[in-house]
Amino acid sequence: MDILDYLQYGFIQRALVVGCFVGLLCSCLSVLLVLRRLSLLGDGLAHVTFGSVAIGMVFGVYPLYVSLPVVMLSSLGVLRLTERARIYGDAAIGVVSSLGIAGGVILASVAGGFNVDLFSYLFGNILSVSDAEVVISIVLSLLVMLLIYLYYHDLFSISFDEEFARASGVKTGRINAMLVLLTAVTVVLAMNVVGILLVSALLVLPAVTALQLARGFAHAMLIAALTGVCSVVAGIFVSLMLNLPTGAAIVMANLIFFLAALGAKVLIAKCRSVN
Repeated sequence: MDILDYLQYGFIQRALVVGCFVGLLCSCLSVLLVLRRLSLLGDGLAHVTFGSVAIGMVFGVYPLYVSLPVVMLSSLGVLRLTERARIYGDAAIGVVSSLGIAGGVILASVAGGFNVDLFSYLFGNILSVSDAEVVISIVLSLLVMLLIYLYYHDLFSISFDEEFARASGVKTGRINAMLVLLTAVTVVLAMNVVGILLVSALLVLPAVTALQLARGFAHAMLIAALTGVCSVVAGIFVSLMLNLPTGAAIVMANLIFFLAALGAKVLIAKCRSVN
């Protein structure tokens, strides 16, 4: 079957729309997280998402409706632990993520063990997204991107020098809270794209790829966005043609882009040294 022939199917159209929006969102946010050395935040909140999905399944509630508030509150919990309990960021993330994964396992056990639905959230199932999930993903993605645009300069300032940003009048506490909340929303949205276990890759690889080639902050955001969207599209089509798990194919596409960018950086450095 030709690649274009796949586009006639509604489930593939929905997967591409959701994947592109979420991929764009994850990529832009990944630059902010990597520069702030908060790249593990996505992984920690992904574990909390696992617990929130288990809560939804136990009580018969659509997991997305449970995951959004639970993961957002957990992200604020990480920030609060870092600020008030004198715990370093990675330790605070570890505390919250451990609680999330342990709670999820207990709830899954109470509910009768792991089932097919729970595994679909663990490894992603973008090809089965519904029309309602498409609308929710688009609306939330646009909202998050709008906030990043509106607070672009403040986010830029705290990404490089938080003390200077605070001295310049930036309300760093509010911006930090917004950043972790945006990350929480992004993790929940990415759950359907690559799955809970692979969310952190989508929040790290586009940024580290962009930072190999970028000449500035805006340039890094642009390269990361292009990398994220292209990897999602490539991953979906490769998974269809080779009958591979879609989430894993998207992550591997991201990895290939990173290796290509790294190779290009090394090659450019060698050319400059020769000249």
